[in-house]
Formats: sequence, C-alpha cells, structure tokens
Amino acid sequence: MSPQPVPQVRVVTLKIDGRDVGATEDETILEVARQNGIFIPTLCYLDGLPSIGACRICLCEIKGANKLLPACVTRVQEGMEVTTDSERLTRYRKTIVEMLFAERNHVCAVCVSNGHCELQSMAQKLGITHVHMPYRYPKLTVDATHARFVQDDNRCVLCTRCVRVCDEVEGAHTWDIMGRGIDARVITDLNQAWGDSSSCTGCGKCVHVCPTGALTEKGRSTAEMVKKQQFLQYLMQMREAKQ
Repeated sequence: MSPQPVPQVRVVTLKIDGRDVGATEDETILEVARQNGIFIPTLCYLDGLPSIGACRICLCEIKGANKLLPACVTRVQEGMEVTTDSERLTRYRKTIVEMLFAERNHVCAVCVSNGHCELQSMAQKLGITHVHMPYRYPKLTVDATHARFVQDDNRCVLCTRCVRVCDEVEGAHTWDIMGRGIDARVITDLNQAWGDSSSCTGCGKCVHVCPTGALTEKGRSTAEMVKKQQFLQYLMQMREAKQ
C-alpha cells in the first residue's frame, strides 16, 4: 500500500495592528500574535489546553466583520486585517472583567491567591480601580471535603480550565458544568462533594491551572497560593516526543 500524502498547510499573510505577519492557515489569531510579540489579554486560554473562547477577553476587531471575534478560536485568513488594541476593545474588556467581579464574591484582601491571581492581574492591566455595576453577592459554597484541596465557588470565573485539563490531560473527567449563564457552576461527579468523588485521581492539575483562588491547596494562607502551570508544557513535550 502506498503511503498517504501529507496534507499541505497553506501559508497566509495578514495584518495585525498594522504589521504584516505570516502564518499558516491552521493557526489562530492569538497564536500568531504571540509569535510576533503582540499582546492580547486572555483568561480562559492556556497553552496545552483546547481553546473554547469562554471569557471573551481576547476579542479583536476584524476588518469587514460585523462583530468582535475571540482571537483564541478564530483562524487566520489571507489578507485578514486584525486590530487587537483600541478604545472599543478596552471598553469591552473592562466591562467583561467588571462583570466577573460582580457576579461572584471576589474579596482579594483575604484570598489565598492574592497577588498571584490572573483575574486580579487582568484588572490591574486594564486600569480597573472599581466596579461600576451592582454586585450580586450570591450565596455560594466552599467544598473542603477533599483531603488535599479546596473548591470555593465564590472565586470561580467559569473559565473551565479545570474541566478541560481533567478531561483532556488527566483523562478522569471529574469536573463538569451545571446550570446556565451566571448561575452555572463547576461540579464534581454529577454534583457530589469533591471528597466523595470516585473519579478524582488527586493529581492537582485542576488546582494549578485555575486562574483564581477557586481551587487551592489546603493549608495556604492569604497570598500564599502560587499556581504552577509549567507541567502542561512538559506534558506536551513528552507527548510530541512519543509521537
């Protein structure tokens, strides 16, 4: 049997913030921007995990498009003209981050991830000093039934990093999403307590990809929880080496 031909990936040229850049058509705007040193803010995106465009903070303007598109899941095209930084985009991004703060109960001063939180860092980068909309103050739970970890729904931003790393990397699929909209929340094993989960392997991957203080290690005090996400790049390298 003759070997199957390798499909050719077409090279395209596009503009990002007025700069001519080259890319392959299977790449996203975010990937190409980062390769060329162009900053696009993200929250749900993480190298090594499948992109889903959940947080919408990476929204960009595309010439000819009638709406803003998320850079993490939008493939590049020949002749595309992308704007990643404008007053309109800054306004949208600020509104999104403020809504994330207002939807849950984020009290940075007493959070174990204070100073190491991606939501907090994003707010600082965008120049957010206060929230312009009323807080919801929902009554959310803290699950400390696991022997090593804690889940605090009050600080969750529904990025689904934990769901994706548990499913795609660890292969356990302990985590999932229950509910819709602002009432959605992350659950374990069809809404059981984390400590009662029969599928959780206790690997801690979900904890270390979490961008906020929603998933943390027990015994951490205020500002002590530092996330270690380097394992994803290591696992990707090992998988590529085996392939």
